[in-house]
Amino acid sequence: MDSPGRDDAVAGGAPAQALLKALDALGGAKQLDRITGPLQKAIRALPLGPYRAVLQGRPIGHPLHPVLVQVPIGAWTSAAVLDLVPGGGRNARLLIGMGVVSAVPAAWAGWVDWAEQPERQLRTGVVHAASNGLAIGLYAGSWAVRGRGRPVLGRLLAFAGLGVASVGGMIGGHLAFRQAVGSNKTEPVDHLVEPGWHPVGSPSEFPEGQGVRRMLGEVPLLVVREPHGEFRVLVDRCSHMAGPLSQGKVADGCVECPWHGSVFRLTDGQNVGGPATAPQPVFETRLTEDGVLEVRLPDAV
Repeated sequence: MDSPGRDDAVAGGAPAQALLKALDALGGAKQLDRITGPLQKAIRALPLGPYRAVLQGRPIGHPLHPVLVQVPIGAWTSAAVLDLVPGGGRNARLLIGMGVVSAVPAAWAGWVDWAEQPERQLRTGVVHAASNGLAIGLYAGSWAVRGRGRPVLGRLLAFAGLGVASVGGMIGGHLAFRQAVGSNKTEPVDHLVEPGWHPVGSPSEFPEGQGVRRMLGEVPLLVVREPHGEFRVLVDRCSHMAGPLSQGKVADGCVECPWHGSVFRLTDGQNVGGPATAPQPVFETRLTEDGVLEVRLPDAV
């Protein structure tokens, strides 16, 4: 039988656990709220118009920030390799400059995503952004001093920038995978709902034009009875941050999440507004001969 000590050794032991504890502690650092609060309001108030949805990644169905960061990280990593090769300094400077320029739209996309997160993610995210900001500053300094004929200092600044960017990337991974920023909160539903038809109640239990919450096993449902008598049923947990759609506003054939303002069409669950990048799962409906409303998730497995 394997011992717990062996598992700890494989996982990295005490240093790894200390690092994980430090990363988790960022979410509880309430002193950061003095920064995150005003900054969040400022970013939300920016007049970005339709570009906000683009920066959030709605056209591609997931956050845009992870896509854009590939360019600066790739450029800076390649520059580090060239800095280790004799005669590679000139091309390394070009890549560093490209990385600094391409980091700007990546940062904008990250800030727009960040402004729609809960408190713990806001705190961790602002440290992630600060690390990346410092990395950009170090690389910008490297690019500048190389142009003034100081290649050694340029290399030192670049390697320092790569180290800081790596720390920022680790914090970003913590945000994405441990704190679930940017993930579709409704993705597991297909595996939580049994195939087939399920009763959810009598039509008289659902007032016209209002969102009503029902539970199907452990999955919450939003049931809306439309004026012409049809029923629309979506997963009640918002795909953005699992907000309760049944507590939101139902109007114009859509429902708005009360937490961050994501808007979904009732007919097909498509996200048409707000920070959500994934649609809501939609249930098929039918009335039995006994007058019972039943629902079925087509993709249930």
